[in-house]
Amino acid sequence: MLEALARFVIRHRRLIVCAWLVLTIVGAFAANAINKRWLDQFSIPGYSAYEANQRTLKVFGTGAQPPHVALFTVDGDVTKNRAIPAALAKFHQESPLYRIGSYYSTKSRAYVSKDGHSTFATIYPPGKPGFSSDSHSGDVRDAIRAALPASVQFHLTGRDALFDSQGSSEGPSVFTEALIGGAGALIILLFVFGTVPAVLMPIMIAIAAILNTYTLAWALTYVTSVSRIVQFLIALVGLGVAIDYALLMIFRCREELRHGRDVETATIATMKHAGRSVIVSGSTVAIGLLSMVIIPIPVIRSIGIGGLLIPAVSVLVTITLLPAMFSILGHRINRLRVMPKRIVEGSDLEAGFWWRWANLVLRRPLIIGSIGLVVVGLLLYSGSKINAAEAQLKAERGSATHDAVIGYNRLVAAGFSPGVAKPFVVLVEHGDSPSTLRAVVSRLNATPGLDGAVAPADWRKDGTALVETFPDQDSASDEAGKTASRLKHDVLPELQQEAGGTTRLTLAGAAPEDRDFSRAVYSKFPYALAFVILLTFVLLMRAFRSIFLPLKAVVLNIVSLIAAYGIIVFVFQEGHGAHAIWNIQATGAIISWIPLMIFAFLYGLSMDYEVFMLTRMREEYDEHRDTNHAVALGLARTGKLITSAALVLMFAFFVLSTSPGPDIKQFGIGLAAGIIFDATVIRALLVPAIMRVAGDWNWWFPHWVGRALFVRRPEPVAEPD
Repeated sequence: MLEALARFVIRHRRLIVCAWLVLTIVGAFAANAINKRWLDQFSIPGYSAYEANQRTLKVFGTGAQPPHVALFTVDGDVTKNRAIPAALAKFHQESPLYRIGSYYSTKSRAYVSKDGHSTFATIYPPGKPGFSSDSHSGDVRDAIRAALPASVQFHLTGRDALFDSQGSSEGPSVFTEALIGGAGALIILLFVFGTVPAVLMPIMIAIAAILNTYTLAWALTYVTSVSRIVQFLIALVGLGVAIDYALLMIFRCREELRHGRDVETATIATMKHAGRSVIVSGSTVAIGLLSMVIIPIPVIRSIGIGGLLIPAVSVLVTITLLPAMFSILGHRINRLRVMPKRIVEGSDLEAGFWWRWANLVLRRPLIIGSIGLVVVGLLLYSGSKINAAEAQLKAERGSATHDAVIGYNRLVAAGFSPGVAKPFVVLVEHGDSPSTLRAVVSRLNATPGLDGAVAPADWRKDGTALVETFPDQDSASDEAGKTASRLKHDVLPELQQEAGGTTRLTLAGAAPEDRDFSRAVYSKFPYALAFVILLTFVLLMRAFRSIFLPLKAVVLNIVSLIAAYGIIVFVFQEGHGAHAIWNIQATGAIISWIPLMIFAFLYGLSMDYEVFMLTRMREEYDEHRDTNHAVALGLARTGKLITSAALVLMFAFFVLSTSPGPDIKQFGIGLAAGIIFDATVIRALLVPAIMRVAGDWNWWFPHWVGRALFVRRPEPVAEPD
């Protein structure tokens, strides 16, 4: 089929180039038009805390975001200070959409320090948060400070204010990141190919793939919501994947031309062998992303569906536009040399670094494999300590001189719990009578793990009321999680039963919603993992006509994935280099959705290199029936390709880490480190060492399995001893 496609492309090469040119121009328009259609919010429909927060938002206009925490300190009794309530009243008059809780509106000592010198107010911002929205903590700080006399020490802290302390919320645009990634790829390609046409062709393929993916994503937004995160993935994952596939095709085409074959024969042979690898590789990436559809969160599902377009379009462009360009350029692909031939030119001679390395591995498979296992073991140990959860606020502090950080430190020093920054909120529906609210407040005050509860009189509307209660630990801590569980499953149901009638009590607030999000993600993760492993195993078993090779590939990919987790744990969770490079403190946790997304992308991307390598080894084995020769020649011919492709992807993902926010930084570094680790330790050490030890077991493929998978005329192979 691929040979027929190659001949069709060769016959209609100019038409195909023109068609892709027109489609790419349309893609440039789509890339601009889609900016107004991205989905900006996370949502977890069906989960109680999220639904309660949405109902709170509908009634009060606030509640979807945690509050800003205003800390006031005076020399005397803070409860008798008149300037503070006046400043809060003025701010509320100027910004009536904010909801404020304080001692001055409730007379509750829960807002006052034990020494009486400090008090805090919770200021809930209106509206829904978005990926690119501003917390406006600076505006709130300036407005309140302007209304206070110099005798009152004032700081504004809270989750969003602490996030702001980590640096600018604005990073490079998607276009800028793509340009930086493209420039890095261009430099790498210069050292790989050394001629202008060969260097520019992967960039051309990447541009066509990226812009045409935007076209499909734009169309998809009219069918379903697509997360704004997808725009970064299309630009940078698309850049890396498209260049990877182009590299494979160009490597093979130049090799065929070196063999003295004419342009048409070389193009057809490239499609037959490298084109097949591209399709299998693209399928593994697509399978990893398709698994995200299993997760019951619209944003993550949209990332899976939108991300699925990236390998699909990249494969389509690679197997149509690239052969057309091969046919047009012919031997001119090796013209206009800008790097010395001795540095970059490939060779079919059994020589060079990768040939020597392959033979070293074959001579000492146990020693080299053991070295690889030691490195893997260290990272697996680190990865096993991953804490996929919301970080505690003490780990979210940026510059020590930032007002939010100073405010947080003084808030805790005054004896307040860090939990006041993300309070629990009880939504009381159809039961806002004073007696019901007093009963709720009284029971919450007596509940272990809580520092106080308040039901402000102005937090009542249309039969609905809110009760604010403060955990005595950081809301992201395990202790606070146990308290939230006790409230949700024991305390509130008992109170609701006692209230009787239609009264409904639901635990709300940012912290319970964060926990619901983690449960929503990881309750279905085992199913996503099983889906990917099973589908990938069957696909590779059919592609390589082997049972052992796909089994090895799946196991090593899982190992590579956990090792990538180990790297982000070492950097971000434990803080080795996070502050020096990215100005992020050790968080003690990895943001809950990051491991899932790294799995979805890295599993398929790292499988690319396995496919590139094993396809060539299978081809050589089919021709010579010698396992050692197949392993050596396969590694020698693909070693440079794999490391070059990995460097391109690594650079693209490293650029992604320059985006604002710790979440994108963790995601980008996890992918970048995982890709380069996989291409070196896994593919260059463990894969050839394991295959050398396995011997003929590599190729074992019973005939009945071939018939079940509809493999045509499976090659006869020797049964393993």
